[in-house]
Amino acid sequence: MSFINYSSREINCKIVYYGPGLCGKTTNLQHIYSKTNPDLKGKMISLATETERTLFFDFLPLALGQIRGFKTRFHLYTVPGQVFYDASRKLILKGVDGVVFVADSQIERMEANVESLENLKTNLAEQGYELAKLPYVIQYNKRDLPNAAPLEEMKRLLNPGGVPEYEACATNGKGVFETLKGVAKGVLSDLKKLR
Repeated sequence: MSFINYSSREINCKIVYYGPGLCGKTTNLQHIYSKTNPDLKGKMISLATETERTLFFDFLPLALGQIRGFKTRFHLYTVPGQVFYDASRKLILKGVDGVVFVADSQIERMEANVESLENLKTNLAEQGYELAKLPYVIQYNKRDLPNAAPLEEMKRLLNPGGVPEYEACATNGKGVFETLKGVAKGVLSDLKKLR
């Protein structure tokens, strides 16, 4: 899964932000990108479709340390939220090292969250991955909205396995870096087991 570049002494890890349309995946990446040191990040690339876009950029977080003398470079991706972009979603999941499932906290979006989570499991299984065996966290985004579902209800529907979870409001950055650190910690922990 991870790609090791021996000449630059870097381990490249892929983290995919997955979730229903308009849940805040893009807003998460835009916030991270805007707050990351320009010397430590690549360009943000946007692949636009008619109704949504896929974002990608890579960065080198120095605070997370090294593994066997190698720096860790994270490549962050979003997937299109709409179900009819399933082929794109599958392609983006290839070689994934960690997943952030971004759930939309609005009550009327609960069905879309459940559907998207099931779609994630299906798409991973088609490529030989099992969500339960990947570094994986859930972000409950849009917690600031008046129509946010009760957190306990969201946990019951989306996180019966009890993976790390974070409350967030990606528009103001609350919980965004905590979510990223949570999934990065899982990815690094997996890498260290490969020694």
